[in-house]
Amino acid sequence: MSATVSATARRDRRPRRAALVAVLSAAVALGATACGSSAGDSGGDKPKATGPFGDMSAAQILDKAVATTKGARSLTVVLDGKTADGPMKGHLSTDVQGRCTGTMTVGAAGAADLIRPVEPTDKHVYLRFDEAALKEQSKDEPAEVQAEVVKAMKGRWLMSDADSPDARDMLDLCDLKKMTADFEQDSAGAVKGTETTIDGTKALSLTLDYKDGEKDTFYVATEGKPYLLRVVTTGGDEPGTVSFTGFEKPVTATAPAMKDVIDEKTLG
Repeated sequence: MSATVSATARRDRRPRRAALVAVLSAAVALGATACGSSAGDSGGDKPKATGPFGDMSAAQILDKAVATTKGARSLTVVLDGKTADGPMKGHLSTDVQGRCTGTMTVGAAGAADLIRPVEPTDKHVYLRFDEAALKEQSKDEPAEVQAEVVKAMKGRWLMSDADSPDARDMLDLCDLKKMTADFEQDSAGAVKGTETTIDGTKALSLTLDYKDGEKDTFYVATEGKPYLLRVVTTGGDEPGTVSFTGFEKPVTATAPAMKDVIDEKTLG
């Protein structure tokens, strides 16, 4: 791979993973080297994809999958990986209007449920933390204060303005266009792999190997629209899996009952 391509891949690839990790970390905490493929694929030397791809190269297939996924009006993203703070998991459904609902966990900080309704009369985002997350956020306080925080907040939703700085950072993963754009990268050097099945959908695997020992394996649907179904990262400091499901399915994000809501502005 040329120096120009390597630099581009290094620049474009890292923000994608960092963005996903940062969003989860922000939600729960709210209140390397140049890359190069070990083998390229110009479309003539590697096995041809069956199904809708014909003689397309691996790079062309990957570009098409990312573009198709970016065009979805709604989807669900499932994350399972590792960060410097420990294990990371997330399950969120979102649409192009910004409706969003799901659950996120990072390390030992506990879990947070999220709802963003995006209704004309509701410009808020709602977060509900489990007991572990509440204790983590108040860990520097005396034991009696921690107990009060848990008593007051457990099972209740914290309401924040969706356009507040903290909420904007947290809601990056609820921005469908921004989230899928994070998966755009230099696809040169992608190699076709085997055909398999991902959650009942036939898919073709494509791989990108990097000089730092990391490898991304992309799974692209070979039936129906060529959506990006899964990305598996191995090696390096942040291995993990990102899966996409629920394409074009309506996202139901209903605000919780007000009796179960605490307005962030009243906390002081």
